[in-house]
Amino acid sequence: MKGLREIVLIHDLRRQGLSISAIARKVGSDRKTVRKYLEQGLEVPSYGPRPLQGSFLDPYRDYLTERVRAFPDLSGRRLLREIKAMGYEGSYSTLKPFLRELRPAQRAPFAVRFETQPGKQAQVDFAEFKVEFTDEPGVVRKVWLFSLVLGHSRWLWGRFVSSQNLQTVMRCHIAAFGAMGGAPEEILYDRMKTAVIGEDEAGIVTYNTSLVALLNHYGCTPKACKPYRAQTKGKVERPFRYIRQDFFLARTFRNIDDLNAQFEVWRCEIANPRVHATTERVVDEAFAEEKPALKPLPAIPYSAVLTVERRVSHEGMVSVDGNYYSVPETTRKRTVEVQNLVDEIRIFEDGVCIAHHPVLEGRNRRRVDPTHRNAPPPRKTQEKLADVPQRSLAFYDAVGQRLAAGGMR
Repeated sequence: MKGLREIVLIHDLRRQGLSISAIARKVGSDRKTVRKYLEQGLEVPSYGPRPLQGSFLDPYRDYLTERVRAFPDLSGRRLLREIKAMGYEGSYSTLKPFLRELRPAQRAPFAVRFETQPGKQAQVDFAEFKVEFTDEPGVVRKVWLFSLVLGHSRWLWGRFVSSQNLQTVMRCHIAAFGAMGGAPEEILYDRMKTAVIGEDEAGIVTYNTSLVALLNHYGCTPKACKPYRAQTKGKVERPFRYIRQDFFLARTFRNIDDLNAQFEVWRCEIANPRVHATTERVVDEAFAEEKPALKPLPAIPYSAVLTVERRVSHEGMVSVDGNYYSVPETTRKRTVEVQNLVDEIRIFEDGVCIAHHPVLEGRNRRRVDPTHRNAPPPRKTQEKLADVPQRSLAFYDAVGQRLAAGGMR
């Protein structure tokens, strides 16, 4: 269909006395089309909606609508992976407009972007999650995600824990440094209680001495985020939203171990291999360039000991931080000394180590060393019966005859 400009031109040329054939040559149309527009006059052409064309997305629209209705914060990349697993062959650019219709984008305020040099800084924080484990149906538990993000490459490490106590924080630091194969120059904290003790009027921050000792071992220094300046630690807070939307929502977990196992797979296969939206670089590739700038791991593992006394229960268990660890059945004393290391529990009786266990995550968990529970010895009566020789009936018959003959004398 011709536009209004072409129709007006056809009528102008006709008024100038040109023939239909000449007009057709001028406007590039056939004579039949020119004659039709001359007969219709100068009516404005009407345009209707284009007929809908089939899309790769059509079979998945209902599924996507239900998923977004049930979990409004699911990330687009997560939904793309789900429908690709169902057979979707389209691209992310095809999916995005449909998702915008389902949930219009909210305008975010402008923020100042802070960048750091390679190996300079990592940001650490906790985020709270509520979860119902399938091993405990009907019980909603709080867990916290300890997250460490390198400021330059945005490389991510994390672990879900059931407590934010000092020993847990120290274990997570050690595991994170081990996973990255080094340590940054400084760690930025959002005044978490296990890191920041207080601040005086002059603005001098006091840090937890145990945490400082750990960081000194790895060559790091602590740094507190300025009050009311949460944007300075956006590199770790934004990943919390990303983790919640792309990993945590719409999944099930048996227990905290299963939660961490699934998170580790997602971290290694999805989060760190992705192109980061801010840096526009693959996180793992940027980390490979940043890693040489990290401080090398110390040759000697960190070891800090917290010693406490604990009573041995009638079941032969000792309670430490809400979990239970076994002692040998040969333990004589009802009170023992417990050394709570960063990654190990050691139990002593009269100065002798009688048990050692790896630290359990969570609460109300039990660990029994099989060597602490020996099988009972066989009863002595059974041993004596086994030593008595068995005699034939002929022997006892001969004894009876001799006794009878002796009685007749």
